[in-house]
Amino acid sequence: MLIITTIILLVIIFLFLLNTKNVLFLTANVGLINIFAALIYISYNHMALYLTDIVSVSGKPGLHQLVGKRANGLIVESLDGTNKRFPTSLTQKVSFLSDISMYTYDGDEKLEDILKSLHTAVEGGLELITKKSSADEVQAFFRKILENFDEDQVYNSDILKLVSWYKILNDKLDFNQLTEPEAEGDDKKAAKKTAKTPKKAATPKSAPKAQSRAKGGVKKSGNLKAG
Repeated sequence: MLIITTIILLVIIFLFLLNTKNVLFLTANVGLINIFAALIYISYNHMALYLTDIVSVSGKPGLHQLVGKRANGLIVESLDGTNKRFPTSLTQKVSFLSDISMYTYDGDEKLEDILKSLHTAVEGGLELITKKSSADEVQAFFRKILENFDEDQVYNSDILKLVSWYKILNDKLDFNQLTEPEAEGDDKKAAKKTAKTPKKAATPKSAPKAQSRAKGGVKKSGNLKAG
């Protein structure tokens, strides 16, 4: 919000300068115009957020943005509006959203593509499900997003979690550019290595576990497949 307010104020100042007839005044304020341009550039890059910036942390609700790294983990910031920062530990599973996929009968579907389809459907008027939705409603909803999802491996808890993530990300991402251009992502690749390297134990394939009642009864773990 602070960044948006700053941009608005800078735009007002810039428009004022453009509408000033005094050429000498404009000339005298070339430095201010340059500062304005630099601040816009910095603000734009600061606001750009990609799936490679966002993680799910086991034991922590919601989603978090990667803001730094340390020798034995990462530093993340909550995307729930509190902006609370905390370090991850070696005992926590950290999953980058860019590495998550969901099972289909034809293989794995990247979360990036699923989110794009979901966003397009919502923009077209599709109503989001809630925790109060029935099992049949949850699955019927997801078939409109990913028709060939594997009903045996994608649980209702996964679909509900996907929707909760979408609600968090809806006003934070450009759904036309969910993945950062590769040339700009080297630092984040290093951060991923920091997050994954220390622990040698086998990494579970499902991200964060939850219970949910689906068609065949209670499914014990989720299958938002990480990495």
